[in-house]
Amino acid sequence: MTEKISTNKAPAAIGPYSQAIKCGNLLFTSGQIPLDPETGAVVGENITEQAEQVMKNLSAVLEAAGTSFDGAIKTTCFLADIADFAAFNEVYAKYFTSCPARSCVAVKALPKGVLAEVEVIAEI
Repeated sequence: MTEKISTNKAPAAIGPYSQAIKCGNLLFTSGQIPLDPETGAVVGENITEQAEQVMKNLSAVLEAAGTSFDGAIKTTCFLADIADFAAFNEVYAKYFTSCPARSCVAVKALPKGVLAEVEVIAEI
């Protein structure tokens, strides 16, 4: 049995998808980008500022599902520029202290021209 997870403390989906899906004791989040949940505007001009907003948005989705960063099992991180890897990692490490499995790749472009997107698989 699956359940859609939604919270107004994270940006609403900007396409035909859910913020997250709960399946048994696992949560699969959609990728979060650095959008302000209230306005939908991009937050931050550099990777550090944008990564902080991504983490705030992920935190809200994880909390809505009854878990947290500590429940993370696997993350997938997308960067618009791999040169931002070190700065992104500094922010990431503050939140994912349990060191889940991770993939981090550079992509040609991300929605709304943002610099980072992160999705999480977490245990509830």
